[in-house]
Order: sequence, then C-alpha cells, then structure tokens
Amino acid sequence: MTCNPASPPSETIAGVILAGGLSRRMGGGDKALLPLGGRPVLAHVIARFAPQVGPLALNANGDPGRFAGFGLPVAADGFQGFAGPLAGVLAAMHWAAGQGAGLVATVAADTPFLPRDLVGRLAAGIGGAPVAVAVAEDGAHPTCALWRVARRGDLAAALVAGTRRVTEWAAREGAAPVAFPDEAAFFNVNVPADLAEAEARLAQG
Repeated sequence: MTCNPASPPSETIAGVILAGGLSRRMGGGDKALLPLGGRPVLAHVIARFAPQVGPLALNANGDPGRFAGFGLPVAADGFQGFAGPLAGVLAAMHWAAGQGAGLVATVAADTPFLPRDLVGRLAAGIGGAPVAVAVAEDGAHPTCALWRVARRGDLAAALVAGTRRVTEWAAREGAAPVAFPDEAAFFNVNVPADLAEAEARLAQG
C-alpha cells in the first residue's frame, strides 16, 4: 500500500508475518497452522493484515513448503540456530528492501484478532522514529510494529553483538509508542487454553 496522508509521504509499506517461533508452550510445531474456526490461525492473521500493506511475506525457518498453501513468499532468518523474533525482524527488513519498501510492518503469526487499522495508526505515529510499536493497556507488543528498513545494518550489528530481545533494541533505538485502546486485539495463541479461548471469541463474533 501507499500510505495515507497521515503516514510518511510516498512510502510503500511492506508487511511480514513473523512465524519463526519454536512454539514450545504449544508442544512444538507451527502454532500458526493450528485450526481456529475451521481455518489455520495464520489465515486469520493474513485476512486482517494483508489489506493494510503492499507486498506481504512470511518469516519462517525450516521447510517453506509447509506454508505453500498460503501463496506467500517465505523469508528465513539469516542467522544460524534460533536467534528469536529480532532475527525475524531483520529478515523482514531485508526482504522489504528487496521490494523497494522504506517501511516494513511486522505482526506475530499467532495474533488472529489484530486491529484492522494497525498499520495506518503505526504509520501515523512513527514520526521521525526508527520504529513505531503498538502499545495497549497490557503493555507493549513489539512484534506488532513498523520499522524503517534503512536501520537494518544497525540491527544486524546488534544481533551479532548478542542483542536478542525486540523490546531492548526498539527501546535503545528510540521507538515511538502508539496506543491502541483494545488490548484484546493483540491476544496471541501461546498454549492450548489460548486456542480454546480464541475459538470462544470467534464464536461470539
């Protein structure tokens, strides 16, 4: 998408869904592929996120073929082993740069109720900051953020130096917090009980 007038002018925003987690609390595997309301959790995320961005990709490691049914390119982390979601953000930045985008929005693959105005609000709130992070009453949601692609060299250096927490790097860079009134919009599926709760929420409409 090209941003609306509240966003940085003439910027294309790419989108990347971070699906590279190990899902330990769900017993391993890809929790984004678990069924929710008859569709994978990831399908719900795509339905809410895709209309808000231009080019869209997944960040995931391992065999990309397991995501073939979604019709999206898959960008893997560039680090050996598991470097956490911050490595996924770097992969998102690199992929977005290849698409000619100056900004990339990221969301977690296990957040099926994302705000439908997420990207627009982040773009309106980023100002001159290197990143805008979604914040609700329950705290910051740093994987739901808008990043300036030009900072990928700084992020790569931080990862090499041992930084692993998204919140740590975003705070150090001077992240702009963007408030969202509905903390439930960032509900994520971490354990089996969460999946049951998501089913109940979906049934309620």
